[in-house]
Amino acid sequence: MDRTESFEAERPRLVGLATRVLADHAEAEDVVQQAWLRLTGTDTDPESLPAWLTTVTTRLCLDRLRSRTPVPAAEIEVPDVAPDVAEEVALADTVGVALQVVLDRLSPQERVAFVLHDSFGFDFPAIAGVLDTTPVAARKLASRARAKVRQPSPDDELADREVVDAFMAAARHGEFDRLMRLLAPDAAVTADDAAIRAGTPARIDGAHAVATFFDGSAQSALAVSVDDRPAAAWFLRGEAKVLFDFTVVDGLVERITFRAEPEVLARVTRR
Repeated sequence: MDRTESFEAERPRLVGLATRVLADHAEAEDVVQQAWLRLTGTDTDPESLPAWLTTVTTRLCLDRLRSRTPVPAAEIEVPDVAPDVAEEVALADTVGVALQVVLDRLSPQERVAFVLHDSFGFDFPAIAGVLDTTPVAARKLASRARAKVRQPSPDDELADREVVDAFMAAARHGEFDRLMRLLAPDAAVTADDAAIRAGTPARIDGAHAVATFFDGSAQSALAVSVDDRPAAAWFLRGEAKVLFDFTVVDGLVERITFRAEPEVLARVTRR
């Protein structure tokens, strides 16, 4: 089996791993494609190609977590001998919304250590090889992450803010599946009279319709607060024109109200 065939055989597993770490299937596919480019651009003949690809893919994911931009990561140095843990990895479902929100609170290294160990059963020497640290340090990272995941944040507003920001980021990047995961099934969009006059729809009902409306939109929306609640707002020439007022219940967006009354916009502050 040549390299191309070997890589294609590994692709589904690598996409599953990257999706679990990044919580974004499209970005995961992009990362795996970068791993393929690394493979075709090196003269290295890995002793274990699955392990080599696992190391490269995970490190690319780590760089994405650190930057959270679609810019390709810099060249990655891969050790000549990588732990042969790839065969132990099975495809996992995409993280749920609630866990995703908590994972977003972890540092990139904590997140990678937690996902590799708790979701895929990597041992700590293998995780240490990926993170370029010691097994003891890798164990501590996973333990610290696990404690954060199991202990809900006492700050409900913080959790709501993370849901709002995740929703707006998914809207801007055109991540339809992630929008759907962040919306309650009966989610709705409503608007006040001033917002309707500004051009917003009067009403949208159902998660699919709401996700379709926001998919790839809200490019000019910025993170704001209104009356101490997390929200977003469309700005024009530095001035808030339409507020996106979110109602978040149990980690899901239940309602978004477009508001453009001057007295409401006067209370909007940038976050």
